[in-house]
Amino acid sequence: MLLRELLEELPEDLARQVFTHASWSERSSDSYTRLAFLGDSVLALAVTAYLYPRLEAERFGAGRLTKIRAQAVSGVSCRAVAERLDLPAKLRAAAPEAIRESVAALVETERVLASVIEAVIGACYLQSGYERTAEAVVEAFLPEIEGALEHPADFKSALQELLARRGAEVSYEVAAEDGPPHERTFAVIARVEGRELGKGTGRSKKHAEQEAARVAVDKLASEA
Repeated sequence: MLLRELLEELPEDLARQVFTHASWSERSSDSYTRLAFLGDSVLALAVTAYLYPRLEAERFGAGRLTKIRAQAVSGVSCRAVAERLDLPAKLRAAAPEAIRESVAALVETERVLASVIEAVIGACYLQSGYERTAEAVVEAFLPEIEGALEHPADFKSALQELLARRGAEVSYEVAAEDGPPHERTFAVIARVEGRELGKGTGRSKKHAEQEAARVAVDKLASEA
């Protein structure tokens, strides 16, 4: 795996930072958090640049591309890649010896592993540049990218993944119900922190929520 090779090329100080949890260091700047912030952007750009020329514009608008990318780089996907790179073992080995046993559960969590793989990507970018890192990222995430293309998640899941990276949550509210009981139509609004991001209608609340989520995903894509 190319990403494994780039990881092994990292200088000692950068590699140490990749595998330093904030709770293990007196200074947060010594942990992987800043590298993860950088790596998150590199990951998104690498996957987007891979998908963009390969998918027909007529079928894959900005909203659908955003949905596929969100699924391909989701926390679940990042954890899978981290495990293929044996990052949990590397993270455990990097923990201070006095607490090594107690951090076993911590280093297996999706949130930590997603941050660590992003930190790996950020560090590789700093050391090896974008082109080599992007190639390695696409290779590493290719099973997840193909899975997102073949078995796309629903729009509600895609929206939730997008907002999770921003520390935000979505709520759905029924704005209106029209028609007789056997032909009821629902209008649902997707709100984020009080802001209306999307509105959808459907013959069921579930379908209306999906439509509202689709509109919200498109809106977020246009604002990016």
